[in-house]
Amino acid sequence: MNLTSDWKYVYFVGIGGIGMSALARWFNTNGFPVAGYDRTPTTLTDSLEQEGIYISFEDDITTVPSAFLADPGQTLVVYTPAVPANHRQMAYFREHGFAVQKRSQVLGWLTRSLRTVGVAGTHGKTTTSSMVAHLLRSAGVNCTAFLGGITQNYGTNFLLNDPTDNPEEIVCVVEADEFDRSFLTLYPDLAIITSTDADHLDIYGAHDAVLESFRAYVEQIKPGGSLIMKKGLTVADSRAEGVQVYSLNEGNYHSTNLRIENARFVFDIVYPSGVIDNVAMMVPGYHNIENALAATAVALKLGVEPEQIRQGLSTYRGVKRRFEYVLEDESKVFIDDYAHHPAEIEAFLSSVRALYPGRHITAIFQPHLFTRTRDFADGFGQSLSLADRLLLLDIYPAREQPIEGVTSDMLLDKVSISDKYIVSKEELLEKLLDQPTDVVVTIGAGDIDKLVLPIKEVLVTPFTN
Repeated sequence: MNLTSDWKYVYFVGIGGIGMSALARWFNTNGFPVAGYDRTPTTLTDSLEQEGIYISFEDDITTVPSAFLADPGQTLVVYTPAVPANHRQMAYFREHGFAVQKRSQVLGWLTRSLRTVGVAGTHGKTTTSSMVAHLLRSAGVNCTAFLGGITQNYGTNFLLNDPTDNPEEIVCVVEADEFDRSFLTLYPDLAIITSTDADHLDIYGAHDAVLESFRAYVEQIKPGGSLIMKKGLTVADSRAEGVQVYSLNEGNYHSTNLRIENARFVFDIVYPSGVIDNVAMMVPGYHNIENALAATAVALKLGVEPEQIRQGLSTYRGVKRRFEYVLEDESKVFIDDYAHHPAEIEAFLSSVRALYPGRHITAIFQPHLFTRTRDFADGFGQSLSLADRLLLLDIYPAREQPIEGVTSDMLLDKVSISDKYIVSKEELLEKLLDQPTDVVVTIGAGDIDKLVLPIKEVLVTPFTN
């Protein structure tokens, strides 16, 4: 199927999603009339509208521009699996013969003709893919990128390649999403797998099914391609000719001489034929060192010079809501992070503890999904206990209905620290005003990001009790 000639219009159902919006931007930039639907306005939908994309927030077919409905054969409908089954617009499109495809399928078609770097993993893929894209862009490599987060360097989740008559010159960096097995539409030349922990068990049912899906993804690496994976993962039987591993301290790519200077990590990167010394990263965290190792492996394979990698990593500013500093001065630190799995929370809080030894950490956490809370309750309890104080919000349901007995109270019982509280969004700011704070972190993948600026305002208010 030829995306550039088979369709005249492209309509996105769930256009405000981070991955959907990147694909919408590609079509819009390349001259396609683009429109879409989402449930509620957000900063991201505001940006899309400013770029000339029409967005409706009402699930009614009458809100779709008439040109998109005139000829079903000319309109491609792209949707996210998060759209509910009873969505009225989707029902209309299916009943009237429109081509309806998942975002992942369209992305698979789009990247089939490009040299593709696919970055997969139950966590770490957004930061790693954006690191790869930044290393390539800063080194002058002609690349396009579809990312799962807003990069701090570029202010977008989508990088557009420079025009060229030769698609083989373009490198396409794709965040390969395991949710709903979406990444199985991709056939990368170079693949990174950062992690294969149990997650999305509402989709997969069991961890074994998650692992099997990652193995299937690895089998789709193009002949002659390479797999770079975190040491210890079990995704064998690859078609890739070269399989190399990385980790903090071991593997084909690893770090050495790691130290903390001015609340930042500095280290050397050891790779098969040399060392890149004194890499000083702006983004903190042990997990981000490992992400940098994976990104370095890909960049080297694509011909980026070691010195360019050192420079690129030193100027990489991270992704919105991934260890994002909101406030940092002598008396207060406030960091926001998207972590929503116990392994991510443990990595995040461990890094915060290493950067600020001896300081008091207040964690504000919003659980994401009832099923995830149920399936990993013990892990959440253990990882959240790394904080000194916990303020626990209600579970953000996203696409789910409540599950009896699965509540934030149930989760709080599994946290071992004594300084812990259930608070509503409305009570949170007052709670912060009532207690002295030092290092404050917000954690979660729901709508906790809407509280970041109000929390910042509270934290700069002098404590008077």
